[in-house]
Amino acid sequence: MAEGEAAGDAGLGSAPAPAQEGAELAAVIGATVPTGFEQTAAEEVQEKLGSASRISRDRGKIYFEVPARSLPQVHRLRSVDNLFVVVQEFKDYQFNENKEDALKDLEDLVKKLPWTDPLKVWELNNSLKKKKTKRKKHNLQSPASREKLNDGGEEGGADQNNTNDQEDCAQNPVAVEPTGGQNTEKPQGVTSRNGVEEEEDNKQSDVKVEVQASSESGTKAGDSQTSEGEAKVLRFRVTCNRAGDKHSFTSNEAARDFGGAVQEHFQWKADMTNFDVEVLLNIHSNEVVVGIALTEESLHRRNITHFGPTTLRSTLAYGMLRLCDPQPTDIIVDPMCGTGAIPIEGAAEWPYCYHIAGDNSPQAVKRAANNICSLLRKNESKDSTALGVPLDIIQWDICNLPLRTGSVDIVVTDMPFGKRIGSKKKNWDLYPACLMEMGRICTPGTGRAVLLTQDKKCFAKALSRVGHIWRRAQTVWVNVGGLHAAVYLLRRTWERAEERRSFW
Repeated sequence: MAEGEAAGDAGLGSAPAPAQEGAELAAVIGATVPTGFEQTAAEEVQEKLGSASRISRDRGKIYFEVPARSLPQVHRLRSVDNLFVVVQEFKDYQFNENKEDALKDLEDLVKKLPWTDPLKVWELNNSLKKKKTKRKKHNLQSPASREKLNDGGEEGGADQNNTNDQEDCAQNPVAVEPTGGQNTEKPQGVTSRNGVEEEEDNKQSDVKVEVQASSESGTKAGDSQTSEGEAKVLRFRVTCNRAGDKHSFTSNEAARDFGGAVQEHFQWKADMTNFDVEVLLNIHSNEVVVGIALTEESLHRRNITHFGPTTLRSTLAYGMLRLCDPQPTDIIVDPMCGTGAIPIEGAAEWPYCYHIAGDNSPQAVKRAANNICSLLRKNESKDSTALGVPLDIIQWDICNLPLRTGSVDIVVTDMPFGKRIGSKKKNWDLYPACLMEMGRICTPGTGRAVLLTQDKKCFAKALSRVGHIWRRAQTVWVNVGGLHAAVYLLRRTWERAEERRSFW
């Protein structure tokens, strides 16, 4: 069955209803979130925007509808990595088994899509960005990374691999033939996004050229080299993210042919690096979503300026903190804070709690202190009366914390995986000792801990050894830089924790 005939009738399928004359412009927003924390993101959207979310079958994505005027609040969400406005979604897209026919269907789809309102939302989003960059133009820190579709939770993690489904990503190489179907090579005009982003790579200015989108667009190019007032053709690229093993084409081929049709339809100019519009083609088995990107770099980089070997994403840190439900006046400790992603996110979002961060590495403590200073400067630039943040940092030994017994409400930390930091062998001694010391400082009966680790076997064994003081309440399976990891919510029992104990 040809896609063009079937797609329009496919479920939520569908495009957002076009705005009526004089009606308020609305948008269906797609958001990528840390895998495993989709429900957390949906709860935040409901709480802060009053909108119900739909969690995609393609893990790590949610969709919700908001008035276009709510875009500033959407960008302030703490649990989302990247945002895009949905042009149209097909819940049961019927792909032709023949590769040429399947690609031709994708080309033909471009002319049938309802582009008008999504492009208006994109223009409005650009006008908001323009105001923001005016405030930020003297800020030299602007790490840029465009891994909008990557699930990784740590900076600098291992390559992401999907063992169940074939998955690949490509950006539109209009008029450029890919050199192969795999993502191990990066031919001209085709850049793979299947790996985890590198730390502070590809730095570039936040200021983007804004140009006229179409005959109905009124945005002038702020940095355009053309004469003032002269319209300039938009530069664009198509990024295809594909998962599933029943497609006859690669993501490179889909991006190339779909991008060629976009170029022909709008008379835009293809530009892989210095583009104005990024069109997203997300294909997950039979689910197809076409969108326009609203973020230039992942929102998870909001707090960190000094990176370590395994810096945790701020969005994942938010999900972990939210899992333990912090209450006003709670004392929250991260005993292995690394670069400080968790306590800094906590201090920013839960300022009525007191946050204590520590690490045994002097270099990590220095990085975290620098990140805290950056947060202070950012707060002062927003509010000249800002006096500081409820956060302290110290160098200490995780197995002998300088904290009073039963004085802490919550422990939240990213434990060493035994890959880039420490070793699997050391974890067998470290984990039970950590859990015992965390149990000592936590308030019996009400204390809780949220711990992230990829060394699940070692953690399960260690937890069984300290089962008298910790009870596992919930497990969230997450993707951290391509590694299958788990976030454990533990609750403190009423049992007294011994000061020292032999475990094995």
